[in-house]
Amino acid sequence: MTTPGKLVTAFCAEWGTGTPESIAEYFSDEAVYHNIPMEPLAGKAAILEFLRGFIGGFGNIDFVVHHQAEVGNTVLNERTDRFSIGDKKVELPVMGTFEVRDGKIVAWRDYFDMAPFAAMQQS
Repeated sequence: MTTPGKLVTAFCAEWGTGTPESIAEYFSDEAVYHNIPMEPLAGKAAILEFLRGFIGGFGNIDFVVHHQAEVGNTVLNERTDRFSIGDKKVELPVMGTFEVRDGKIVAWRDYFDMAPFAAMQQS
């Protein structure tokens, strides 16, 4: 069995080349994913639907993890998420919290500022 930290590291790497389905496999059926500026998504099916729309619209994301800490079943990581919206490149600083149980992510919360998106719309 892998540690929560190793699971989260693999999960973050999966975003670079994976499919919505392969990324969703990291979640438990009852998982909750919450991008804090937005409404939470409850359940693996809702998360998969979001992933299909996001990756379908923007492509894969490179998660550049700067720091990661693991305490019990909780993993925190500070990272920069890099992706494109049309012809514009986005670099989004993110702080993520992951809760892992039985080898699956049961909760994922990302904290970030929407300012990079607002700046893109002004340029």
